[in-house]
Amino acid sequence: MTTNNPETTRRGAIGAMAIAGAMAATGVARTAQAQGAPKTFVLVHGAWHGGWCWRRVADRLERMGHKVYAPTLTGLCDRSHLLTKDIGLDTHATDIANLVKWEGLGDIVLVGHSYGGMLLPMIADKVGPSIASLVLLDAFYPEAGEGLLDLASPRTKEALAAAIAKGDTTIAPIPAAAFNVNEKDRAWVDKQCTPHPARTLVDKISAAAATAREKVGKKAYVRAGAYANVAFDAGLAKAKANAAWKTYTVPCGHDVMVDMPDRLVEILVEVA
Repeated sequence: MTTNNPETTRRGAIGAMAIAGAMAATGVARTAQAQGAPKTFVLVHGAWHGGWCWRRVADRLERMGHKVYAPTLTGLCDRSHLLTKDIGLDTHATDIANLVKWEGLGDIVLVGHSYGGMLLPMIADKVGPSIASLVLLDAFYPEAGEGLLDLASPRTKEALAAAIAKGDTTIAPIPAAAFNVNEKDRAWVDKQCTPHPARTLVDKISAAAATAREKVGKKAYVRAGAYANVAFDAGLAKAKANAAWKTYTVPCGHDVMVDMPDRLVEILVEVA
């Protein structure tokens, strides 16, 4: 006959809880060990976008224990009230450099999407020692003396140049469908995008900035394989030709952070 002893039952429950706790702690430790030490990611969005576009990626990285900053550049989206004709590349590069400075960030993984690739060299010139890794995400890869208009495809260059010639101080957003964003998210992306400051498209990259980018120890280029763009094909080709760069191709549209956040997080953690 079995007798239920309350004290024995209590001790058994405590023991089971202790074992479960130890197993959970071991699992957490193993996960942390596999992922390495927590990293700090600074995510720079592209034209017409804002910090909102990184939410899926940021959430995933933060759940893994990393620290993430995804600021919106001056004059766009939640900072659209600051839009003026005088906003240029240096304005946006300073947005990020000041974030790094005033937050006291170091060993950061700096990621630039699309237009953000124009800013990474200038950011590196301002806060280079704080950058451990640099990632161009389907982004422009400018050399000294080049601006975005110099690198854009002929069709895009023609449209942007015409708008600037008319005296437009902003460039209206391009529909998400043109970037081959997945159909489910296109309406949301279109709703979130705002006009982009035109001056940023004609400003040039300095030689010092181009050199500072290449001095960063770890560098990677990620190409969105389902979005046709000659400028980004050229960027990938330059990265592949340089042994200092890692390269990746993902099967989705231009907004990789929207279309394939899980795969992008894998790449970013690997590059870090």
